[in-house]
Amino acid sequence: MSREQNRSPLEAADDHIVAGRAADGDPTAFAVLVRRHTPVMRAYARRILHGSADVDDVVQDAFITAWEQLPMLADPARVRSWLMRITARKAIDRLRATRVHADVTDLEIPAPEGASPQARAEARAGVAALSDALQHLPDAQRQVWVLRELGGGTYSEIAEQLDTSESTVRGLLARARKDIIVRMEQWR
Repeated sequence: MSREQNRSPLEAADDHIVAGRAADGDPTAFAVLVRRHTPVMRAYARRILHGSADVDDVVQDAFITAWEQLPMLADPARVRSWLMRITARKAIDRLRATRVHADVTDLEIPAPEGASPQARAEARAGVAALSDALQHLPDAQRQVWVLRELGGGTYSEIAEQLDTSESTVRGLLARARKDIIVRMEQWR
């Protein structure tokens, strides 16, 4: 039998059906949600946390919260975006707890082949300056900047994750970028 033929009816069902059953307390349905959405949640958490060892813990915490709050989900068809929002909040909470705050000094920026030691030192100093600039941003601006610039989120995704409007996200991001440009002026 092919893999498609081996799938249970629940595994083949749409998210709104599976989420509805899970909200009614069906652990088998919840397990389907876990299998279905774990890869994308891990990838998303990894982008926010820069691949730290906390990714699996964040995803597990997100699923624990989801299991507890699933009966309150208004639209089971939107379970994926709801899970992503929980994951983002858990990842941001983890960043706050560890006071990493998008520590760009952990980013490995490859130097061009044959780059001189001076060029490498300048690149490291630039990353350190960016990290310092990020540390001076208010939390809301830093969160939006990280989710957009490092996490690759769209304005609507960020707005949904932070439970705010797209216009607020745009404003926060514009102020964050302006502040970073001012602080990084010597690196232009």
